[in-house]
Order: sequence, then structure tokens, then C-alpha cells
Amino acid sequence: MHLDKAKIKQSFERASLSYDGVALLQRTVGAALLASIDKALLTGTIVDLGCGTGFLTIGLSGHAHSIIALDLAMQMLQVTRSKLAEKRHVQYLCADAEQLPLAAESIESVFSNLALQWCMNLDGVFADIKRILMPGGQLVFSTFGPQTLRELRAAWADVDDYQHVNDFFSEQQLKCFLQQAGFTEINIQTRLYQSSYSSVLELMKELKKIGAHNVIKGRNKNITTKAALRRMIEVYERQLAGDQIIATYEVIMVMAR
Repeated sequence: MHLDKAKIKQSFERASLSYDGVALLQRTVGAALLASIDKALLTGTIVDLGCGTGFLTIGLSGHAHSIIALDLAMQMLQVTRSKLAEKRHVQYLCADAEQLPLAAESIESVFSNLALQWCMNLDGVFADIKRILMPGGQLVFSTFGPQTLRELRAAWADVDDYQHVNDFFSEQQLKCFLQQAGFTEINIQTRLYQSSYSSVLELMKELKKIGAHNVIKGRNKNITTKAALRRMIEVYERQLAGDQIIATYEVIMVMAR
């Protein structure tokens, strides 16, 4: 995948203040991720990779001895810091998940909630995470799978040949990348979530507020015409369930050592 990293950073900087108001799915998945963690193992330094506005960081802060909250977008990191001002065992690091400025074998666990889908070279990311993990350290993360926003993707496909929805790695691709990085114990679970919206425009506004823009380098750089947008909405709304439209999100949850 060829992602525009500058566009990703810009999108999440802009979304930092609106993110918490609409990120229900992200909180739901984050809660499931927290529930899967053996809290007794949180004895060393851990990293919340792509911490966003800190939902997972807050959940981990009551158990871990030392946390590094890491995010590409400084404004997201500042929101997290404001929520955890009293937590002296939390450190904040503005950095790219694809260029981790951390020492080898210095981290006990790495956690990440719906953030790694914004990495282009995920095989390299997993190799670098393996580098910073102590022997026996764990990586626990959630990410979106290829069925995510399949309804929106299909509606746009009826309008033009541009790619309007980001690509996402499959479960098999993730497993292959993890094995190449040296992880041998890999547990993967996949679940489909469906959210309902009163209109296609409501869905698109939510995606904008959480910073989930189309960041593929090969996207159409021109402004989408009103006619193309109307056509896409007409196609999408043929799938109405009652008076609501549905958006599917494929969530892949992984625990690896």
C-alpha cells in the first residue's frame, strides 16, 4: 500500500478535538482489547502505539508500572497528556510507528488500538517492534481488515475508477508479516462490526471527525464533483435497512510473542 504519511498526520492533527465525540467503535474495540490483556504481565515498560486521544492509555495506566504513549500527531498526544496529567508513570513521545526511536529489548509489551492500518510498511513495523521487545515480550493490537467500509467502496466503484477507500491488510497477510518478523506464538481473531447512520453524509462526517480520510497516494487529487457525490449516495442508499444505512468494519485482533 502507498499511503501519504504527511496527509495521515495532518488528518489526525485536525481531528484531535472532535475525535472523542464520535469514536464509539474505537472505544468499543479498545475495551475488547483491554479485556483480552493479562494485567498480571504488565510489570515493565509498555508502549501504547498510536495512542490517539488516550482511551487505551487510560485503561492501561491503572495496571502498568511505566507507559510510553506514542503518536504521530502532536495534538492527539497533547489531548492524551491533558487527560493523564496526574499520572507520573506515563511518558509521551511524538514519533512515527514506522521509525521507533526506542532501544533494543527495552520494552515489555506493545499495545495498539486501531492504529497500525495507517502504516504502509507493516512488515517493517513488526520487525522493529520485535527489536524493541524484551525476550518473551508481547505485541497486542487491533486493526481494520479488508471488508471495512465495503458498502462505501462498492458505492464509489459504481461511480468512477478511483480508489476512494483505503486498503487494509488481511488476516493472512498480518500473520505472514508477524512470522517474518520472528513472532512464533500468534493468535488472531476477526469480528465484523456494523454501525448504522441516518444518511451517507452522516457516515462521511464521522469519518472526517476521526481523521479517517482517504490517504492513498493514488487517490483522485481533484475535488469530487457534486454529481459524483450524489451518484455515490444514490447507489449506497439502495442498501437502506429501514431508514438507516449500514457501514461494516472488519476488526482483526492479534496477540503475538
